[in-house]
Amino acid sequence: MNAGALAPAPGAEPREPLLRWNAVNVSLLALLAAAVLSRDVLSGSGRDLDVTASLARFLRGFLPPDLSVLRDTAGALVETLQIAVWATLLSALLSLPFAAAGAPRLAPRLFASASRLFLGAVRTIPSLVWALLAVAVLGPTPLAGVAALTFYSLGYLGKFAADDAGSLDVSRASLLRATGASRFQAFLYGAWPEVKPLATSRVLWMLEYNVRSAAIIGYVGAGGIGSRLHEYQEFGQWDRFATVLLVLFAVVMLLDLWGGRLRSALSGNTPPAGD
Repeated sequence: MNAGALAPAPGAEPREPLLRWNAVNVSLLALLAAAVLSRDVLSGSGRDLDVTASLARFLRGFLPPDLSVLRDTAGALVETLQIAVWATLLSALLSLPFAAAGAPRLAPRLFASASRLFLGAVRTIPSLVWALLAVAVLGPTPLAGVAALTFYSLGYLGKFAADDAGSLDVSRASLLRATGASRFQAFLYGAWPEVKPLATSRVLWMLEYNVRSAAIIGYVGAGGIGSRLHEYQEFGQWDRFATVLLVLFAVVMLLDLWGGRLRSALSGNTPPAGD
């Protein structure tokens, strides 16, 4: 066969790469234009401030940390973890119906669009605003924190579940159904092995996120370690504030390390030494 026959005719080159290149460049130019138009936010207050001296004076209040509040901090930390665990568990369970409702392959297109619109609206509202609403309804209790983070997490886990369900290979489950397996057996042996690693990774990511969020929503009365941060900040007790931050940092790092190793085990990869 003549090699020239395989070459595209003049003027018939594929347009998709060119269109993609143009879209990327237009997006970058738009971002640059937005940055130029937003340069006023970099002007500061206009006062003549010694930023270095101000920062040094502020940081001196943090050192050394006041370790006398460790016992009280530990109690608040346990409450924070409880809020995060319950919010993650409830949102994971609530996301299951959205896995079917939001996947175009499993639900009518109109129903899937409505489901995704709802999840998008839930994600639009920041967790701190959800906490304000929950405190207004349930009062300043840890239950308000659980409710706030449950709704917020549902927006993410519901979207993830719908996306994963939409791309799921159902051929194995269909084959099991054809051989007489029940719906539950077809899901358990045909679909769940494919879904489990990704679903577990999503939930772990949400748990890590909720631990950090639970520390913030305490500022508005939703329980947890954030209430201690708010108290110490209000009274300028920055050495105690630093202790809470160090404890929170250690817990988040340990949780991130554990989650990373578990995700590596689920995917069949061995984490590098020292990870």
